[in-house]
This record gives sequence, structure tokens and C-alpha cells, in this order.
Amino acid sequence: MKPPRSHGSGEFHAAALRAYPASVIWEAGALIFHPENVTLGERVYVGHHAILKGYYLNQLVIGDDCWIGQGAFLHAGGGIAIGRRVGIGPNVTILTSQHRDPGRERPIMDGELDFAPVEIGDGCDLGAGAIVLPGVRLGVGVQVGAG
Repeated sequence: MKPPRSHGSGEFHAAALRAYPASVIWEAGALIFHPENVTLGERVYVGHHAILKGYYLNQLVIGDDCWIGQGAFLHAGGGIAIGRRVGIGPNVTILTSQHRDPGRERPIMDGELDFAPVEIGDGCDLGAGAIVLPGVRLGVGVQVGAG
């Protein structure tokens, strides 16, 4: 078994991101992992304690005029593409990976990781606490209810 390893602190400098316009509002406590794979559009708001995990395999791209709520968790192992003017409520989770079932009587953690991208179209709104699973595509203007 491999020894545990840290993914780092999530603290970053704007220059480390693929794109980080001066118009981005970044609240205290928000973190970015693998900032070299994160692109933020103009006038993006990132709420307190949000976590953006760009991962090392794929990109996390957030379009212009998006709002990422407090405590949101976006994990872009499989890639995340978010359109323009998207609202992502507080504590929303967007996942792009899952463990494959390793078979009978073995813990799910023993399974390999499968990755699938998430795409969120322009003008979507994800209610507080919503969970978006790997491989989901939301068309233009889709509303996802809270929780």
C-alpha cells in the first residue's frame, strides 16, 4: 500500500493560474489546487471556503460572470467546463471521478478511479447543496434544485 501524501495547502498566487483576470473576486479561505490547470473568466466571484481542485490531469474552466458560492467543492479530475453567467450555490459539489467496483468483498477504495467530464451550460443555476456527478452535462439555462 502506498503511503499517504498531501495535496498541498491550496494556497496560491494569482500568477500561478492559467487565467485570473483582475476582475475576479476571491473571498478569504477559498483554495485552489493545481492552479496551473484553472482558468477563471472575467468578473467571477469565488465565495468563502470554496475549494477548486484543478487536478493534474484535466482543466477547470469557469466562464465570465459566474458566481461560486461559499463552501462549494469542484473537483476537476475528469475536467469541468462551466459556461457564462452560471450560479453555483453554497456547498454545491461537482465531482468528475469515482472508484470502480473492485469486486466482491473488497473495499470500494481498492477500485481504480474512473474519470468523466462535467459540462455546465451558460445561464445554469445550481441550488445550495446540489451534487453533480461525473459525466453530467447540463444544457443552457438548466436549474438544479437545492440539495
